[in-house]
Amino acid sequence: MGVITLENEFLVAVSPAKLFKAYCLDTDALMPKILPEYIKSSEIIEGNGGPGTVRKITFVEGKWKGLNYVKQKIEAIDEENFTYSFSVIEADVWKFAEVEKVIYENKFVPTPEGGSICKRTSTYHIKGDGEINKDKIKDVYGKKTQALFKVVEAYFLANPDA
Repeated sequence: MGVITLENEFLVAVSPAKLFKAYCLDTDALMPKILPEYIKSSEIIEGNGGPGTVRKITFVEGKWKGLNYVKQKIEAIDEENFTYSFSVIEADVWKFAEVEKVIYENKFVPTPEGGSICKRTSTYHIKGDGEINKDKIKDVYGKKTQALFKVVEAYFLANPDA
């Protein structure tokens, strides 16, 4: 089994506390509200919200080019330090059989302007001798994650008391 590790940083004009709350703690309530054109539902299907919890996110049909759902398992969560890691354990978009799972480690750090930088490490666990295109993954998923954070940012800028 091979491992591919990618690192990204995403600048967001929202405080780490708000971003962490939306992205990590209140995902099931906030993300379908913030992204109704993309996320149909988000729900815990196993666990209590802490490590080991499994969440299923169901997407609006046709919005993510074949991605209808994803299951995530929370690996670790630290509210004091704004760190959160989860693994994608199942997704119907994985048309390539090479991927066993992907682990995302997120750390939200403050900027001097009052915003955040999300520092993300993505670790792809590859089955057997499988290969995937590291540059394509970084480009495609980096852009999608940046777009997600920009929508969350726009929501909080328009709703500062949310």
